Amino acid sequence: MTDQKQRLRKQAVDRRAEAHAARGAVAGVALAERFCGVLADRMSGAAVSLFWPIGDEIDVTNIFAALAGQDVRTALPVMAGRDEPLTFRAWTPGDPLVDAAFGVREPEPTAPIIDPDIVAVPLLAFDATGNRLGYGGGYYDRTLCTIRAQRDVLAVGICYDEQEFPVLPRHGGDEPLDMILTDRRTILAGQ
Repeated sequence: MTDQKQRLRKQAVDRRAEAHAARGAVAGVALAERFCGVLADRMSGAAVSLFWPIGDEIDVTNIFAALAGQDVRTALPVMAGRDEPLTFRAWTPGDPLVDAAFGVREPEPTAPIIDPDIVAVPLLAFDATGNRLGYGGGYYDRTLCTIRAQRDVLAVGICYDEQEFPVLPRHGGDEPLDMILTDRRTILAGQ
């Protein structure tokens, strides 16, 4: 399965790069409108974790801006260790960020820890059943498994439409997404 996932990752990276080159400058605004519209009934008092986009990932920073001033707490993920689940620290636009592994930006270690109700999940590829192909580190799978063992959480894949594949391989440690939001569509997993 590892070889199959590696081949799919290469295809997904190419698809994402093409989508980003074609409309990366405008996709983030459309994504923010979709995110806030689709999840409006879940937002009041919620804690929402997004991610800091790296490379040609779709720009989610517009979502932070759209949530500013609402009754929503926002956070970014923080890597605690190679085989550990992520933690989430409060962050809003204007708060400082520090450089972390893999080119990721994280809130400062003094930022309060937040337990998110909605976790935006980056990905390389997805399928309509909610399977996700990530970068291979397992961070989000471990994190979602840990949170789901304690309470409900909504896992929302965030990406370009072109990152959809007909079927992705899944093994026992993979955690499914509940929905996928692109700049063009809303996909409820399994529907």
